[in-house]
Amino acid sequence: MKTDSVTQNVPFTGWKQCLIEDARKERGGGGGGGGPSSPPGPSKSWDGSVFEEKDGRVTLNILFALSNEKNTGFFKTGKIFETFAAKLLHIESRPGKKSKNSTTDLEFFMKCEVHSSDQDTFIKSLKRVADDVRTVPEEKVPWFPRQIKDLDRCNLLITKFDPDMDQEHPGFSDPEYRKRRAFISELAFNYKQGDLLPTVEYTAEEISTWRMVYQTLRSIYPSLACKQFLDALQQLERQCGYGEDSIPQLRDVSAFLKERTGFQLRPVAGLLSARDFLASMAFRVFQCTQYIRHSSAPMHSPEPDCCHELLGHIPMLADKEFAQFSQEIGLASLGASEEDIEKLSTLYWFTVEFGLCKQNGAVKAYGAGLLSSYGELVYALSNEPEYKPFNPEETAVQPYQDQTYQPVYFVSESFEDAKIKMRKYSATIKRPFSLRYDPFTSSVELLDQPSKIQSALHQMTEDLKILHSALENLG
Repeated sequence: MKTDSVTQNVPFTGWKQCLIEDARKERGGGGGGGGPSSPPGPSKSWDGSVFEEKDGRVTLNILFALSNEKNTGFFKTGKIFETFAAKLLHIESRPGKKSKNSTTDLEFFMKCEVHSSDQDTFIKSLKRVADDVRTVPEEKVPWFPRQIKDLDRCNLLITKFDPDMDQEHPGFSDPEYRKRRAFISELAFNYKQGDLLPTVEYTAEEISTWRMVYQTLRSIYPSLACKQFLDALQQLERQCGYGEDSIPQLRDVSAFLKERTGFQLRPVAGLLSARDFLASMAFRVFQCTQYIRHSSAPMHSPEPDCCHELLGHIPMLADKEFAQFSQEIGLASLGASEEDIEKLSTLYWFTVEFGLCKQNGAVKAYGAGLLSSYGELVYALSNEPEYKPFNPEETAVQPYQDQTYQPVYFVSESFEDAKIKMRKYSATIKRPFSLRYDPFTSSVELLDQPSKIQSALHQMTEDLKILHSALENLG
Protein backbone atom coordinates (compact mmCIF):
# COMPACT_ATOMS: atom_id res chain seq x y z
CA MET A 1 0.00 0.00 0.00
CA LYS A 2 1.05 3.53 -0.63
CA THR A 3 -0.50 6.56 0.94
CA ASP A 4 0.68 10.09 0.66
CA SER A 5 -0.05 13.74 1.23
CA VAL A 6 -3.54 14.90 0.40
CA THR A 7 -2.21 17.82 -1.57
CA GLN A 8 1.02 16.57 -3.11
CA ASN A 9 2.08 14.01 -5.69
CA VAL A 10 5.25 12.96 -3.89
CA PRO A 11 7.43 10.20 -5.36
CA PHE A 12 7.61 7.30 -2.96
CA THR A 13 8.71 3.77 -2.40
CA GLY A 14 5.93 1.71 -0.88
CA TRP A 15 5.31 -1.84 0.21
CA LYS A 16 3.01 -2.61 -2.69
CA GLN A 17 5.83 -3.80 -4.94
CA CYS A 18 7.19 -6.22 -2.36
CA LEU A 19 5.07 -9.19 -3.40
CA ILE A 20 6.60 -8.94 -6.85
CA GLU A 21 10.12 -8.12 -5.65
CA ASP A 22 10.03 -11.04 -3.22
CA ALA A 23 8.87 -13.41 -5.91
CA ARG A 24 11.67 -12.26 -8.22
CA LYS A 25 14.22 -12.65 -5.45
CA GLU A 26 13.07 -16.21 -4.78
CA ARG A 27 13.14 -16.99 -8.47
CA GLY A 28 16.60 -15.52 -8.91
CA GLY A 29 17.87 -17.46 -5.93
CA GLY A 30 16.79 -20.78 -7.36
CA GLY A 31 13.89 -22.99 -6.41
CA GLY A 32 11.55 -25.37 -8.03
CA GLY A 33 12.40 -25.82 -11.65
CA GLY A 34 10.90 -27.85 -14.39
CA GLY A 35 12.52 -31.18 -15.09
CA PRO A 36 12.13 -33.55 -18.01
CA SER A 37 8.84 -35.32 -18.43
CA SER A 38 8.37 -38.70 -16.77
CA PRO A 39 9.06 -41.82 -18.83
CA PRO A 40 6.43 -44.55 -19.17
CA GLY A 41 6.05 -46.15 -15.80
CA PRO A 42 3.38 -46.24 -13.12
CA SER A 43 -0.22 -45.33 -13.53
CA LYS A 44 -0.93 -41.74 -14.48
CA SER A 45 -2.17 -40.76 -11.02
CA TRP A 46 1.44 -40.91 -9.77
CA ASP A 47 3.27 -38.53 -12.01
CA GLY A 48 6.81 -38.31 -10.68
CA SER A 49 6.45 -35.16 -8.64
CA VAL A 50 8.46 -34.52 -5.53
CA PHE A 51 6.63 -32.47 -2.90
CA GLU A 52 9.25 -30.74 -0.75
CA GLU A 53 8.21 -30.44 2.87
CA LYS A 54 9.41 -27.84 5.36
CA ASP A 55 10.08 -30.35 8.11
CA GLY A 56 13.06 -31.86 6.32
CA ARG A 57 11.28 -34.81 4.74
CA VAL A 58 10.82 -35.32 1.02
CA THR A 59 8.52 -37.50 -1.04
CA LEU A 60 10.22 -39.68 -3.68
CA ASN A 61 8.90 -41.65 -6.63
CA ILE A 62 11.09 -44.69 -7.25
CA LEU A 63 11.14 -47.35 -9.96
CA PHE A 64 13.09 -50.62 -9.60
CA ALA A 65 13.06 -54.18 -10.89
CA LEU A 66 13.46 -57.56 -9.21
CA SER A 67 14.68 -60.60 -11.12
CA ASN A 68 14.49 -64.34 -10.55
CA GLU A 69 18.14 -64.25 -9.54
CA LYS A 70 17.26 -61.96 -6.63
CA ASN A 71 14.18 -63.75 -5.36
CA THR A 72 14.72 -62.37 -1.85
CA GLY A 73 15.07 -58.83 -3.14
CA PHE A 74 11.58 -57.74 -2.20
CA PHE A 75 12.12 -58.66 1.46
CA LYS A 76 15.51 -56.94 1.48
CA THR A 77 13.87 -53.89 -0.06
CA GLY A 78 11.36 -53.84 2.78
CA LYS A 79 14.22 -54.01 5.29
CA ILE A 80 15.79 -50.92 3.73
CA PHE A 81 12.50 -49.04 4.03
CA GLU A 82 12.36 -50.04 7.69
CA THR A 83 15.97 -49.04 8.35
CA PHE A 84 15.48 -45.55 6.93
CA ALA A 85 12.06 -45.12 8.56
CA ALA A 86 10.63 -44.53 5.10
CA LYS A 87 6.90 -43.97 5.00
CA LEU A 88 5.35 -45.93 2.13
CA LEU A 89 2.60 -43.91 0.46
CA HIS A 90 1.85 -45.97 -2.64
CA ILE A 91 3.04 -49.16 -4.35
CA GLU A 92 2.42 -50.70 -7.78
CA SER A 93 3.86 -53.70 -9.58
CA ARG A 94 3.70 -54.98 -13.14
CA PRO A 95 5.31 -57.68 -15.27
CA GLY A 96 8.83 -56.69 -16.25
CA LYS A 97 9.92 -55.99 -19.79
CA LYS A 98 11.18 -59.19 -21.40
CA SER A 99 14.33 -59.37 -23.49
CA LYS A 100 16.73 -62.10 -24.64
CA ASN A 101 19.17 -61.39 -21.83
CA SER A 102 16.67 -60.52 -19.09
CA THR A 103 15.16 -62.69 -16.40
CA THR A 104 13.24 -59.86 -14.81
CA ASP A 105 9.91 -60.88 -13.36
CA LEU A 106 8.48 -57.70 -11.84
CA GLU A 107 8.92 -53.95 -11.91
CA PHE A 108 7.87 -51.90 -8.92
CA PHE A 109 6.86 -48.30 -8.43
CA MET A 110 6.92 -46.91 -4.92
CA LYS A 111 6.00 -43.50 -3.60
CA CYS A 112 7.59 -42.94 -0.23
CA GLU A 113 8.67 -40.28 2.20
CA VAL A 114 12.18 -40.12 3.68
CA HIS A 115 14.29 -37.57 5.44
CA SER A 116 16.00 -35.35 2.88
CA SER A 117 19.45 -35.97 4.41
CA ASP A 118 19.00 -39.74 3.88
CA GLN A 119 17.89 -39.50 0.25
CA ASP A 120 21.16 -40.42 -1.49
CA THR A 121 22.07 -43.21 0.93
CA PHE A 122 18.56 -44.60 0.69
CA ILE A 123 18.77 -44.85 -3.11
CA LYS A 124 22.27 -46.42 -2.98
CA SER A 125 21.04 -49.04 -0.50
CA LEU A 126 18.17 -49.98 -2.80
CA LYS A 127 20.59 -50.43 -5.69
CA ARG A 128 22.39 -53.16 -3.74
CA VAL A 129 19.32 -55.38 -3.59
CA ALA A 130 17.31 -54.43 -6.72
CA ASP A 131 17.92 -53.88 -10.41
CA ASP A 132 17.52 -50.71 -12.45
CA VAL A 133 16.79 -48.47 -9.45
CA ARG A 134 15.94 -44.93 -10.49
CA THR A 135 13.91 -42.01 -9.35
CA VAL A 136 11.39 -40.81 -11.86
CA PRO A 137 12.55 -37.61 -13.59
CA GLU A 138 10.79 -35.06 -11.52
CA GLU A 139 9.51 -31.57 -11.29
CA LYS A 140 9.98 -30.31 -7.77
CA VAL A 141 6.89 -28.78 -6.27
CA PRO A 142 7.37 -26.24 -3.47
CA TRP A 143 5.64 -27.01 -0.22
CA PHE A 144 2.16 -25.57 0.14
CA PRO A 145 -0.53 -25.81 2.84
CA ARG A 146 -3.14 -28.53 2.48
CA GLN A 147 -5.25 -27.67 5.54
CA ILE A 148 -6.15 -24.31 7.04
CA LYS A 149 -4.11 -25.13 10.14
CA ASP A 150 -1.01 -25.34 7.91
CA LEU A 151 -1.18 -21.55 7.59
CA ASP A 152 0.61 -21.48 10.94
CA ARG A 153 3.68 -22.32 8.85
CA CYS A 154 3.08 -19.58 6.27
CA ASN A 155 4.90 -16.93 8.24
CA LEU A 156 7.91 -15.77 6.21
CA LEU A 157 8.15 -12.02 6.81
CA ILE A 158 9.80 -9.45 4.55
CA THR A 159 11.49 -7.00 6.92
CA LYS A 160 12.83 -4.41 4.48
CA PHE A 161 10.19 -1.85 5.54
CA ASP A 162 10.17 -2.74 9.24
CA PRO A 163 10.74 0.33 11.49
CA ASP A 164 13.58 -1.52 13.20
CA MET A 165 15.35 -2.06 9.88
CA ASP A 166 14.39 0.77 7.53
CA GLN A 167 15.99 4.12 8.36
CA GLU A 168 13.49 5.85 6.07
CA HIS A 169 10.54 4.53 8.07
CA PRO A 170 8.75 7.41 9.88
CA GLY A 171 8.94 5.44 13.14
CA PHE A 172 12.61 4.47 12.91
CA SER A 173 13.81 7.18 15.32
CA ASP A 174 10.87 6.81 17.72
CA PRO A 175 11.69 4.13 20.32
CA GLU A 176 8.21 4.30 21.86
CA TYR A 177 6.56 3.64 18.51
CA ARG A 178 8.88 0.72 17.83
CA LYS A 179 8.17 -0.73 21.25
CA ARG A 180 4.43 -0.43 20.69
CA ARG A 181 4.75 -1.93 17.24
CA ALA A 182 6.73 -4.89 18.63
CA PHE A 183 4.08 -5.50 21.29
CA ILE A 184 1.27 -5.66 18.70
CA SER A 185 3.35 -7.81 16.35
CA GLU A 186 3.97 -10.27 19.17
CA LEU A 187 0.23 -10.91 19.35
CA ALA A 188 0.37 -12.11 15.74
CA PHE A 189 3.50 -14.22 16.31
CA ASN A 190 1.76 -16.09 19.13
CA TYR A 191 -1.47 -16.69 17.20
CA LYS A 192 -2.35 -20.22 16.06
CA GLN A 193 -5.22 -21.22 13.79
CA GLY A 194 -8.36 -21.65 15.85
CA ASP A 195 -7.35 -19.21 18.59
CA LEU A 196 -9.53 -16.23 19.36
CA LEU A 197 -8.35 -13.26 17.36
CA PRO A 198 -6.40 -10.89 19.62
CA THR A 199 -7.80 -7.49 20.49
CA VAL A 200 -5.77 -4.29 20.74
CA GLU A 201 -6.57 -1.41 23.08
CA TYR A 202 -5.61 1.47 20.82
CA THR A 203 -4.21 4.66 22.33
CA ALA A 204 -5.64 8.15 21.87
CA GLU A 205 -2.75 8.98 19.51
CA GLU A 206 -3.42 5.91 17.38
CA ILE A 207 -7.13 6.70 17.16
CA SER A 208 -6.26 10.28 16.18
CA THR A 209 -4.16 8.98 13.28
CA TRP A 210 -6.99 6.68 12.22
CA ARG A 211 -9.47 9.55 12.40
CA MET A 212 -7.44 11.74 10.06
CA VAL A 213 -7.11 8.93 7.49
CA TYR A 214 -10.77 7.92 7.80
CA GLN A 215 -12.16 11.43 7.41
CA THR A 216 -9.95 12.23 4.43
CA LEU A 217 -10.76 9.08 2.47
CA ARG A 218 -14.42 8.88 3.45
CA SER A 219 -15.02 12.27 1.87
CA ILE A 220 -14.05 11.09 -1.64
CA TYR A 221 -15.32 7.50 -1.62
CA PRO A 222 -18.86 8.28 -2.88
CA SER A 223 -17.63 9.61 -6.22
CA LEU A 224 -14.63 7.34 -6.82
CA ALA A 225 -15.20 3.93 -5.20
CA CYS A 226 -17.17 1.08 -6.78
CA LYS A 227 -20.68 0.23 -5.59
CA GLN A 228 -19.66 -3.01 -3.88
CA PHE A 229 -17.14 -1.12 -1.75
CA LEU A 230 -19.62 1.58 -0.75
CA ASP A 231 -22.35 -0.90 0.15
CA ALA A 232 -20.03 -2.97 2.32
CA LEU A 233 -18.52 0.08 4.01
CA GLN A 234 -21.98 1.24 5.09
CA GLN A 235 -22.66 -2.20 6.57
CA LEU A 236 -19.31 -2.15 8.37
CA GLU A 237 -20.14 1.26 9.83
CA ARG A 238 -23.44 -0.08 11.15
CA GLN A 239 -22.23 -3.45 12.44
CA CYS A 240 -18.47 -3.45 13.08
CA GLY A 241 -17.65 -0.13 14.66
CA TYR A 242 -16.30 1.50 11.52
CA GLY A 243 -16.10 5.25 12.03
CA GLU A 244 -13.68 8.02 12.80
CA ASP A 245 -13.77 7.57 16.58
CA SER A 246 -12.55 3.97 16.92
CA ILE A 247 -10.39 1.43 15.13
CA PRO A 248 -12.35 -1.78 14.43
CA GLN A 249 -11.21 -5.01 16.06
CA LEU A 250 -10.25 -7.98 13.87
CA ARG A 251 -12.54 -10.30 15.82
CA ASP A 252 -15.65 -8.31 14.88
CA VAL A 253 -14.59 -7.76 11.29
CA SER A 254 -13.67 -11.43 10.76
CA ALA A 255 -17.08 -12.55 11.99
CA PHE A 256 -18.70 -10.07 9.59
CA LEU A 257 -16.74 -11.42 6.61
CA LYS A 258 -17.24 -15.06 7.55
CA GLU A 259 -20.98 -14.59 7.51
CA ARG A 260 -21.01 -12.93 4.08
CA THR A 261 -18.31 -14.54 1.96
CA GLY A 262 -16.58 -17.20 4.07
CA PHE A 263 -13.42 -15.11 4.38
CA GLN A 264 -11.81 -14.79 7.78
CA LEU A 265 -8.96 -12.76 9.18
CA ARG A 266 -5.69 -13.84 10.70
CA PRO A 267 -3.29 -11.46 12.48
CA VAL A 268 0.10 -10.99 10.86
CA ALA A 269 3.20 -9.27 12.20
CA GLY A 270 4.16 -7.56 8.95
CA LEU A 271 4.60 -8.02 5.23
CA LEU A 272 4.54 -11.70 4.23
CA SER A 273 6.38 -13.32 1.35
CA ALA A 274 4.44 -13.53 -1.88
CA ARG A 275 4.03 -17.29 -1.71
CA ASP A 276 2.82 -17.40 1.89
CA PHE A 277 0.42 -14.49 1.48
CA LEU A 278 -1.19 -15.86 -1.68
CA ALA A 279 -1.44 -19.34 -0.16
CA SER A 280 -3.55 -17.91 2.65
CA MET A 281 -5.99 -16.44 0.15
CA ALA A 282 -6.57 -19.95 -1.22
CA PHE A 283 -8.22 -20.83 2.10
CA ARG A 284 -10.23 -17.59 2.19
CA VAL A 285 -7.96 -16.28 4.91
CA PHE A 286 -6.72 -12.71 4.77
CA GLN A 287 -3.57 -11.94 6.75
CA CYS A 288 -4.25 -8.63 8.47
CA THR A 289 -1.96 -6.29 10.41
CA GLN A 290 -3.16 -4.62 13.63
CA TYR A 291 -0.54 -1.91 14.15
CA ILE A 292 -1.03 1.57 12.72
CA ARG A 293 1.32 3.93 10.89
CA HIS A 294 3.40 6.56 12.68
CA SER A 295 1.47 9.67 13.72
CA SER A 296 4.00 11.97 12.03
CA ALA A 297 2.95 10.66 8.60
CA PRO A 298 -0.77 9.81 8.72
CA MET A 299 -1.06 9.90 4.93
CA HIS A 300 1.98 7.73 4.24
CA SER A 301 3.10 4.28 5.28
CA PRO A 302 5.93 2.31 3.67
CA GLU A 303 4.29 -0.97 4.70
CA PRO A 304 0.80 -2.38 5.21
CA ASP A 305 -0.98 -1.28 8.38
CA CYS A 306 -4.52 -1.45 9.77
CA CYS A 307 -5.60 1.65 7.80
CA HIS A 308 -4.75 -0.10 4.55
CA GLU A 309 -6.24 -3.45 5.57
CA LEU A 310 -9.46 -2.24 7.20
CA LEU A 311 -10.28 0.54 4.75
CA GLY A 312 -8.77 -0.82 1.54
CA HIS A 313 -9.27 -4.58 1.66
CA ILE A 314 -12.06 -5.50 4.04
CA PRO A 315 -15.05 -3.85 2.28
CA MET A 316 -14.18 -5.59 -1.01
CA LEU A 317 -13.73 -8.99 0.67
CA ALA A 318 -17.37 -8.70 1.78
CA ASP A 319 -18.47 -9.01 -1.86
CA LYS A 320 -19.01 -12.63 -2.98
CA GLU A 321 -17.73 -12.25 -6.55
CA PHE A 322 -14.64 -10.35 -5.47
CA ALA A 323 -13.98 -12.85 -2.67
CA GLN A 324 -14.12 -15.68 -5.21
CA PHE A 325 -11.78 -13.81 -7.54
CA SER A 326 -9.30 -13.31 -4.69
CA GLN A 327 -9.41 -16.99 -3.79
CA GLU A 328 -8.84 -17.97 -7.44
CA ILE A 329 -5.48 -16.17 -7.38
CA GLY A 330 -4.57 -17.91 -4.13
CA LEU A 331 -5.47 -21.38 -5.42
CA ALA A 332 -3.46 -20.79 -8.59
CA SER A 333 -0.39 -20.05 -6.45
CA LEU A 334 -0.31 -23.38 -4.58
CA GLY A 335 2.71 -25.34 -5.70
CA ALA A 336 3.40 -22.90 -8.55
CA SER A 337 6.91 -22.19 -9.81
CA GLU A 338 8.76 -19.04 -8.77
CA GLU A 339 8.17 -17.60 -12.25
CA ASP A 340 4.42 -18.15 -11.92
CA ILE A 341 4.41 -16.73 -8.37
CA GLU A 342 5.97 -13.59 -9.81
CA LYS A 343 3.25 -13.33 -12.44
CA LEU A 344 0.47 -14.04 -9.97
CA SER A 345 1.90 -11.41 -7.63
CA THR A 346 1.78 -8.91 -10.48
CA LEU A 347 -1.81 -9.91 -11.25
CA TYR A 348 -2.70 -9.44 -7.60
CA TRP A 349 -1.02 -6.05 -7.58
CA PHE A 350 -2.85 -4.70 -10.64
CA THR A 351 -6.24 -6.07 -9.52
CA VAL A 352 -6.74 -6.58 -5.80
CA GLU A 353 -4.41 -3.68 -4.95
CA PHE A 354 -4.77 -1.24 -7.86
CA GLY A 355 -7.67 -2.47 -9.96
CA LEU A 356 -10.38 -0.41 -11.67
CA CYS A 357 -13.74 -1.57 -13.00
CA LYS A 358 -16.59 -0.28 -15.14
CA GLN A 359 -19.92 0.57 -13.52
CA ASN A 360 -22.83 2.38 -15.17
CA GLY A 361 -20.61 3.79 -17.89
CA ALA A 362 -18.01 5.16 -15.47
CA VAL A 363 -14.68 3.83 -14.18
CA LYS A 364 -14.52 3.16 -10.44
CA ALA A 365 -11.83 1.94 -8.05
CA TYR A 366 -11.87 -1.43 -6.29
CA GLY A 367 -8.17 -1.94 -5.52
CA ALA A 368 -7.16 -1.63 -1.86
CA GLY A 369 -4.00 0.30 -2.64
CA LEU A 370 -6.12 2.96 -4.33
CA LEU A 371 -8.91 2.98 -1.75
CA SER A 372 -6.42 3.59 1.07
CA SER A 373 -4.43 6.32 -0.72
CA TYR A 374 -6.03 9.72 -1.24
CA GLY A 375 -3.46 10.94 -3.73
CA GLU A 376 -3.35 7.89 -5.99
CA LEU A 377 -7.10 7.35 -5.85
CA VAL A 378 -7.67 10.85 -7.23
CA TYR A 379 -4.87 10.42 -9.77
CA ALA A 380 -6.02 6.98 -11.00
CA LEU A 381 -9.48 8.32 -11.83
CA SER A 382 -8.22 11.46 -13.54
CA ASN A 383 -7.37 11.85 -17.23
CA GLU A 384 -3.63 11.39 -16.66
CA PRO A 385 -2.98 7.62 -16.54
CA GLU A 386 -3.47 5.13 -19.36
CA TYR A 387 -6.24 2.54 -19.06
CA LYS A 388 -6.02 -0.96 -20.48
CA PRO A 389 -8.67 -3.71 -20.43
CA PHE A 390 -7.90 -6.43 -17.92
CA ASN A 391 -6.21 -9.28 -19.74
CA PRO A 392 -4.33 -11.64 -17.39
CA GLU A 393 -1.69 -12.60 -19.97
CA GLU A 394 -0.76 -8.95 -20.50
CA THR A 395 -1.29 -7.84 -16.91
CA ALA A 396 0.96 -10.58 -15.50
CA VAL A 397 4.02 -9.16 -17.29
CA GLN A 398 3.23 -5.45 -17.06
CA PRO A 399 6.22 -3.48 -15.68
CA TYR A 400 5.39 -1.54 -12.57
CA GLN A 401 6.49 1.80 -11.11
CA ASP A 402 7.74 1.89 -7.54
CA GLN A 403 8.81 5.53 -7.45
CA THR A 404 5.59 7.27 -8.42
CA TYR A 405 2.01 6.57 -9.45
CA GLN A 406 1.34 3.97 -12.11
CA PRO A 407 1.17 5.19 -15.70
CA VAL A 408 -1.14 2.24 -16.52
CA TYR A 409 -4.16 0.78 -14.74
CA PHE A 410 -6.17 -2.25 -15.81
CA VAL A 411 -9.95 -1.97 -16.04
CA SER A 412 -12.22 -5.00 -15.57
CA GLU A 413 -15.64 -5.18 -17.22
CA SER A 414 -16.99 -6.77 -14.02
CA PHE A 415 -15.77 -9.00 -11.21
CA GLU A 416 -17.48 -11.97 -12.86
CA ASP A 417 -15.66 -11.27 -16.11
CA ALA A 418 -12.35 -10.91 -14.24
CA LYS A 419 -12.98 -14.20 -12.43
CA ILE A 420 -13.65 -16.09 -15.67
CA LYS A 421 -10.48 -14.67 -17.24
CA MET A 422 -8.49 -15.53 -14.13
CA ARG A 423 -9.68 -19.14 -14.25
CA LYS A 424 -8.63 -19.45 -17.88
CA TYR A 425 -5.23 -18.00 -17.05
CA SER A 426 -4.81 -20.30 -14.04
CA ALA A 427 -5.42 -23.31 -16.30
CA THR A 428 -2.28 -22.38 -18.24
CA ILE A 429 -0.07 -22.59 -15.14
CA LYS A 430 1.87 -25.83 -15.42
CA ARG A 431 1.60 -27.93 -12.28
CA PRO A 432 1.94 -31.72 -12.19
CA PHE A 433 -1.30 -32.06 -10.25
CA SER A 434 -4.85 -30.74 -10.02
CA LEU A 435 -6.52 -29.64 -6.83
CA ARG A 436 -9.79 -28.35 -5.48
CA TYR A 437 -10.80 -26.49 -2.34
CA ASP A 438 -13.15 -28.26 0.05
CA PRO A 439 -15.15 -25.58 1.92
CA PHE A 440 -16.58 -28.15 4.35
CA THR A 441 -13.16 -28.99 5.80
CA SER A 442 -11.27 -25.81 4.80
CA SER A 443 -8.70 -27.96 3.06
CA VAL A 444 -7.16 -28.44 -0.36
CA GLU A 445 -7.48 -31.87 -1.94
CA LEU A 446 -5.08 -33.16 -4.56
CA LEU A 447 -7.03 -34.94 -7.30
CA ASP A 448 -4.37 -37.56 -7.82
CA GLN A 449 -6.46 -40.72 -7.66
CA PRO A 450 -9.52 -41.88 -9.62
CA SER A 451 -11.49 -42.32 -6.39
CA LYS A 452 -10.98 -38.66 -5.47
CA ILE A 453 -12.12 -37.52 -8.91
CA GLN A 454 -15.18 -39.77 -8.68
CA SER A 455 -16.01 -38.32 -5.28
CA ALA A 456 -15.75 -34.77 -6.65
CA LEU A 457 -17.98 -35.68 -9.61
CA HIS A 458 -20.52 -37.24 -7.22
CA GLN A 459 -20.67 -34.02 -5.21
CA MET A 460 -21.16 -32.00 -8.41
CA THR A 461 -23.95 -34.36 -9.47
CA GLU A 462 -25.75 -33.88 -6.16
CA ASP A 463 -25.42 -30.10 -6.48
CA LEU A 464 -26.84 -30.23 -10.00
CA LYS A 465 -29.82 -32.24 -8.73
CA ILE A 466 -30.55 -29.51 -6.18
CA LEU A 467 -30.37 -26.84 -8.91
CA HIS A 468 -32.59 -28.90 -11.21
CA SER A 469 -35.15 -29.28 -8.45
CA ALA A 470 -35.03 -25.53 -7.77
CA LEU A 471 -35.72 -24.80 -11.45
CA GLU A 472 -38.67 -27.20 -11.44
CA ASN A 473 -40.12 -25.49 -8.38
CA LEU A 474 -39.95 -22.17 -10.18
CA GLY A 475 -42.22 -23.66 -12.82
